[in-house]
Amino acid sequence: MNQVHRFEKALGATIVALAFAAPAAAQQMKMMTGPQGGSWYPLGGAIQNIIEKAIPGTSMQVLPGAGISNVIGVQTGKADLGFGNGVSSVDGVNGVEPFKQKTANVCQVATLYFQYFHAVALADAGIKVLSDAKGKALTTQQKGNTGEQMTRDALKVYGLDYGKMSKVNFGSYTDSVSQLKDGHAQVFTLITTVPASAVMDLASARDIRVLEFPDDKFKALQQVNKGYDKRIIKAGSYPKQDKDVQTIGTWTHLIASCKLPEDLVYKITKALASNVENLGNVVSAVKGLSVKDMASDIGVPYHPGALKFYKEAKAM
Repeated sequence: MNQVHRFEKALGATIVALAFAAPAAAQQMKMMTGPQGGSWYPLGGAIQNIIEKAIPGTSMQVLPGAGISNVIGVQTGKADLGFGNGVSSVDGVNGVEPFKQKTANVCQVATLYFQYFHAVALADAGIKVLSDAKGKALTTQQKGNTGEQMTRDALKVYGLDYGKMSKVNFGSYTDSVSQLKDGHAQVFTLITTVPASAVMDLASARDIRVLEFPDDKFKALQQVNKGYDKRIIKAGSYPKQDKDVQTIGTWTHLIASCKLPEDLVYKITKALASNVENLGNVVSAVKGLSVKDMASDIGVPYHPGALKFYKEAKAM
């Protein structure tokens, strides 16, 4: 009887231990960020530290990624959280190219900062507007990156596509800068903050021209995707840039699987709102972010947990 009693006691203790372990296991998350060397990867690390510190029992693995592939990753369950760009995330919501179906499992958590689309040409390439790039060599990001998708949209409103370029290269920022420095490409497109370190690197070796997107092209782009917004790259942002340049861009935001528990996402959103300063130390564009900014509607349905926090915080 003693042995039976000991067995039952041990079994009961095991069941209790497993019961307490289950919630912790349920809060082991994966977050898709950006390529190593970009701003998203370290920003993901900062968010990891904030979440693990603020929510006992959670652990998060930070993975590399890209704007479009992150949305697909969250949709398919490869990741629980990820960074997205409003313009490509809206494509997912609507189920239009490059997405094969509507991303119904992708929910909005927080809007973080604005990214500027740059179309940068060598000053001696004779490219004053993007339509002048016809027959020239273009370099941009790899497919799966929002910057590459935006490049195709930008070319489209100017009556161009990749087939009308002499050559198109898909690679890292470093590769693109090297190609322009060597004269193997004449125009470089990317999406990032201002000033962009890659553009500054290029401008240290070659004279450049930052191309403008006037209102008619901006309106045409909004017909393609309502996630586009316009901004000014102020004069002096880059060497020899003597006037303001209007461009297009979109918001970087944090997305989550709609299947994540409401209470967990509520706590994540609250923790981020309380630690904006830490995030701003990693990406300066995040500095000054308010809860109202975080709650900005960019066309992706809110996760119920995030929505609950923003309503409690009277941010919406």
